[in-house]
Amino acid sequence: MGEQDSGGGNKSVKPVKRVPANESRTALVRRARRINRELAEVYPYAHPELDFENPFQLLVATVLSAQTTDLRVNQTTPALFAKYPTPEDLAGANPEEVEEILRPCGFFRAKTKSVIGLSKALAEQFGGEVPGRLEDLVKLPGVGRKTAFVVLGNAFGRPGITVDTHFQRLVRRWKWTEASDPDKIEAAVGALFPKSDWTDLSHHVIWHGRRICHARKPACGACPIAPLCPAYGEGETDPEKARKLLKYEKGGFPGQRLKPPQAYLDAGGRPAPPLGAG
Repeated sequence: MGEQDSGGGNKSVKPVKRVPANESRTALVRRARRINRELAEVYPYAHPELDFENPFQLLVATVLSAQTTDLRVNQTTPALFAKYPTPEDLAGANPEEVEEILRPCGFFRAKTKSVIGLSKALAEQFGGEVPGRLEDLVKLPGVGRKTAFVVLGNAFGRPGITVDTHFQRLVRRWKWTEASDPDKIEAAVGALFPKSDWTDLSHHVIWHGRRICHARKPACGACPIAPLCPAYGEGETDPEKARKLLKYEKGGFPGQRLKPPQAYLDAGGRPAPPLGAG
């Protein structure tokens, strides 16, 4: 590779030969790790796309992100954390007031119950601190393995695989696994990589799913890993047309975060607008 940049590539990209049905385990591992290396070059600034300043904020934001966009969560949480900055504050909140703040996130009644419930658990069982162990996190209201791994990987630096909808879609397109159950996907993909790669791998895959390998119309002709992808051709293969499908920073649109890392801004990314702006 190396010829193609993250801005959409060029016309020299050649589609991969179909991965054989009997691809060996060794070949699969090599192909999977090469895909991750290529994506690391394309998205060296990949990061969690939820705004947060501490583990508590990341935990709450991740719970709120279910069935909505990170952008909508990021536009909503500033008001929430300004009023309830600690687990103790949110644990004692009036549910109706929290519901009103969380209304833009959708499913706001259920999410209010979850974030107040997990805040009470943190205050009563963990001294107001977010625990750094998987077995403790998954016992909190509204917290499953996906949320727990987001927090562990990005707030505590402990490796984990985040199996969201983008991750599920892409690893199946790439034939890394045929599984559809998130726990089985997590185990299958985790076995292909050293544990130390898991968190960054999750960022790379999710970023690629949001920006290029879309659910309905992947931009195959602008894809930096086209030569490694057995699903090449499912989307638009013409380079010019594919480039028009690109999203976020390389398509001229803002990303998900209101306060993105400097590396993202240096790469040409733009902050998302606050709630109600524009």
